[in-house]
Amino acid sequence: MADENLQVVFGAGQVGPPLAAILRESGLQVRIVRRSSGGDLGGIPVVEGDAGDPAFATAVSSGAAAIYHCLNPAYDEKEWARELPRFMEALIAAASRTGARLVVLDNLYSLGSTEGRPINEDTPTNPISRKGEIRARVAATLFEAHRRGDARAVVGRASDFYGPRGHGTFFGDLFWNRVLAGKSAQAPMNPDTRHSWHYIPDVAAGLATLGSASDDVCGSAWMLPVAPAVTTRDMVERLGEALGREIRIERVPSWMLAAMGWFVPVLREVSEMLYQWDEPFVVDDSRFRARFSHMPTALDAGVRETVAWARATFGAAGKRTAGAQPAGVESR
Repeated sequence: MADENLQVVFGAGQVGPPLAAILRESGLQVRIVRRSSGGDLGGIPVVEGDAGDPAFATAVSSGAAAIYHCLNPAYDEKEWARELPRFMEALIAAASRTGARLVVLDNLYSLGSTEGRPINEDTPTNPISRKGEIRARVAATLFEAHRRGDARAVVGRASDFYGPRGHGTFFGDLFWNRVLAGKSAQAPMNPDTRHSWHYIPDVAAGLATLGSASDDVCGSAWMLPVAPAVTTRDMVERLGEALGREIRIERVPSWMLAAMGWFVPVLREVSEMLYQWDEPFVVDDSRFRARFSHMPTALDAGVRETVAWARATFGAAGKRTAGAQPAGVESR
């Protein structure tokens, strides 16, 4: 029998730990599941293991009222094709065997291009990228399991992330290491189209809301709360104001991006997703706001918290280095 107080969060990257903290602050018992050892996660119990193993996923979720899927492999098409179905199938099995609600974090890749039209819960699945096709197949597996009655599942979708813990985002390690060293920000995308940027704490709070809502939310994908869309250039200017110095932004030409891809593999994966900046890419979260009266963090407040995190994490001159994963997804 499920314990209403037990919540199991799979994933210790960008969203998992803040989500676990929100759940614990609401008085719930929480555990985090991750593949390998790492630093302390605010005193929240951690279990290590392979989330793609159905037996392990079921055992670690025993007695849970809700399971949160915040896992994602490295930003690589082949890795996604191999691992994302494993994760989804194992967590569906865990939800089926334990009776827990399955709350899944997803991005917008499966929806493809909307030619500038706002993206909402009614936007059809229409992937135009290889990674989008993988995401669409995995989401179809989840919703089919829900229709069969194998799992009570709900999806929260988000665009690109920014905010504290945003190591694998555009406004992450590569960005801050350059900016704090006094260099320009390099953008592989068009910096002058409107784009929705999801603040990581809002993503976590939105998932927590879906985890505790009434059962009628299940079987659907919800657009998580997000501040009004702005251009990438506008975001960089706001970050510069909060930082107290101008941040210049320069666009990396496509030929240079292709050349850099020979040496930085993740850049080879970015090119097929640049359509999201060739046109307005705007999330309409009005349905979530209306249902839950949940307002996103104001953009300038989120920017200030992001700069404070960057200063504390990367130092005055930008010293930390790590690979980038430039999509609104969680790392494992």
